[in-house]
Amino acid sequence: MPYVWIVIAVILLLLLLLSLAVRVVKQYERGVLFRFGRVIGVREPGLTVIVPLVDVLQRVSLRIVTMPIQSQGIITKDNVSVDVSAVAYFRVADAVKSVVAIENVGAAINQIAQTTLRKVVGQHTLDETLSETDRINIDIRRILDVATEEWGVVVTLVELKDIQLPESMKRAMARQAEAEREKRAKIIAAEGEALAADALGTAADVMMAHPLALQLRNLQSLVEIGVDRNTTVVFPAPLMSTIGELGAFLAREATSAATPNPLPPNGKPLPASTP
Repeated sequence: MPYVWIVIAVILLLLLLLSLAVRVVKQYERGVLFRFGRVIGVREPGLTVIVPLVDVLQRVSLRIVTMPIQSQGIITKDNVSVDVSAVAYFRVADAVKSVVAIENVGAAINQIAQTTLRKVVGQHTLDETLSETDRINIDIRRILDVATEEWGVVVTLVELKDIQLPESMKRAMARQAEAEREKRAKIIAAEGEALAADALGTAADVMMAHPLALQLRNLQSLVEIGVDRNTTVVFPAPLMSTIGELGAFLAREATSAATPNPLPPNGKPLPASTP
C-alpha cells in the first residue's frame, strides 16, 4: 500500500514538471527564452520545452497594434492654437530587442508619439496643417521609426485623426471662404460679359454687312413675343421711322392746303382756271 502512494506521488510530480516544462507559442507570437537571466534564443510558434525553474519563456506578440494619440494643444508656426489628435500603428519586428531594450514598448511609443506630433505640427502653418496632412503623417512616421528602431519596433502608419480650431478662427475661415467664392463668381461673370461682348460685336458686323439679317432678327423677335398670345404690339424701328416720315409729309400737305394763294406782282388776283 505505501508503494501505491509513492507511485501516485511520482506521477503527480512528473505531471507538475511536465506542466512547468511545456509551453505553447501561438502563431502570432515569438517566445524569448531566458536561462538564468540570459537570452539564449527565440522560440518559434508551436510546442516548446523548457527546463523548469531554470528557463523563463516570455511571449511577444507580433501583431499590429493600434495606438490612439490623445489630443494635443499645439501652437502652429503662424501662432494659431489648435488641438490635434492622431492614431499610430506599429508592430514588433525584433522580439529580443522589444523585451531587452525597453521595459514597456506601448507606453514608450505613446509618449514619443505625442512629443513628435507637437514638434512636427508646430513647424507648419495652419493652412499647411489642414492641406498637407499626408506630408505631416510621413514626417511623424519617419521620426518615430528612427526612435523606435533600437527597440525592435516598426511604425507602419501614422494618421492625423482630428484637428480642432478655435471658434474665432472658424468664423474667420468661413468669411475668407465666402470672399473667395464671391471673387470667383465675379471673375466668372466678367469673363462671361467679355465673351458676350465679343459675340455681340461679331453679330453687329454681320448685320452691318447684311442689312436683311437685322430685319429677319426683328421678325424673329416678333414671333418670340407673340408666342403667349399677349396683347403687346411691337413695331420694329424701321417701320416706326417710316410712319413718322409719312406723318410729317401729311402735315406739310395739310399746311399747304390751308394757306391762301399769294397775289401776283400787279395786285390782281389770278383768273380761276377752267377745267
